[in-house]
Amino acid sequence: MEERELTFECAKGSMDARKILYERYSEHLYGVCLRYSAGRDEALDLLHDAFIKIFSNIDKFNYRGQGSLKGWLTRLVINMALEKIRAAQRFQVVEMPREMQQEEPPEGLMEQIPSGVLLGFIEELPPGYRAVFNLYVFEELPHKEIARMLNINEKSSSSQLLRAKAAIAKKINNYLKETENGK
Repeated sequence: MEERELTFECAKGSMDARKILYERYSEHLYGVCLRYSAGRDEALDLLHDAFIKIFSNIDKFNYRGQGSLKGWLTRLVINMALEKIRAAQRFQVVEMPREMQQEEPPEGLMEQIPSGVLLGFIEELPPGYRAVFNLYVFEELPHKEIARMLNINEKSSSSQLLRAKAAIAKKINNYLKETENGK
């Protein structure tokens, strides 16, 4: 079923169409939820809430060509995740030790780290760092847009990103040391 027809049928309340939409996009959206959540349980809760919102607002979707549905769904999930972070007042600037800010992962060794481990490192970031990191790296948004979305200033966005990268680099370096020592 093509996107336009799928959304039309979902808006009419077709359970078959809703099942198709869920099966087609839930894995991608769960990945998005994981990036913005502090673990799998929180990501599943967010995904559940997102599909409730998706099905109740699908009639507001404006088809703009192939792929526009996936983009709309992704944006909806990201906005819900950011709302949750703001509502919980979990967006805080956390100071990092100076030595951690200088950390860089070794060149060419990133391929040795399983993607699940890297995702775990992102999940472990404080919510503010995680939000800025995801918006900048995965959604490819500029700091000006990130600042607007999170209601912070642009410099806070860029410093949060630097700190997030440093925290991940430290975790990567520790992981590489541990796996090298475990050989």
